[in-house]
Amino acid sequence: MSLWPDPTPLDTVAVRVFLLDDHASVRTSVREALEDSGRIAVVGEAATAGEAVAQVPTVRPDVAILDVRLPDGSGVEVCREIRDLVPALRCVMLSSLPADDAVMQAILAGASGYFLKQIRASKLVDGVIRVARGESLLDPAVILNVLHRLHQRDEARPAMDRLTSIEREVLDAVGRGLTNWEIAAELHLTTAFVVVHVSRIFAKCGFGRRFEIDPAPR
Repeated sequence: MSLWPDPTPLDTVAVRVFLLDDHASVRTSVREALEDSGRIAVVGEAATAGEAVAQVPTVRPDVAILDVRLPDGSGVEVCREIRDLVPALRCVMLSSLPADDAVMQAILAGASGYFLKQIRASKLVDGVIRVARGESLLDPAVILNVLHRLHQRDEARPAMDRLTSIEREVLDAVGRGLTNWEIAAELHLTTAFVVVHVSRIFAKCGFGRRFEIDPAPR
């Protein structure tokens, strides 16, 4: 997919943004809201998870805005993948519904925020700029609650007891928002082993896929 032309010179713009949403109308609305601020440039767009993973390393945005549900996967899965490719990248999720499971999985993927598509343009711009500066728009109390809920899931409780010591360390690192590469460096593992451990943890805790989102209307 071709990149949208940037109407504002990048050297005068504070934040470079990448958009992922399978609806062209949503991408247009978000792009216009961001670029009308004069502080943000949209440097790339994609309609599928595959397109996003291929484009992001090339355009190297500061922030990626990712739709949660996509035709070929989940924006949550994309979040973790592209943060491994571009470790400094910050991600925020975009969704029509404030689903608890989606928020939980976005946090575990290392997202810095979770926006509803009904968000006002001014709040979206402010949120993107704050995330680009390194802030998290997720309340720490929400993060702690998510991790608590993961431990308290009926199907997860027996599995948590069966986690190995290294799996517990990996889970803690995932909960702190670390990328696979960062976890590997911290725990002296290969990235491939981290991917295997993460997949096993979420499988044991009741997720059919690592970041499975319950089907729901948009």
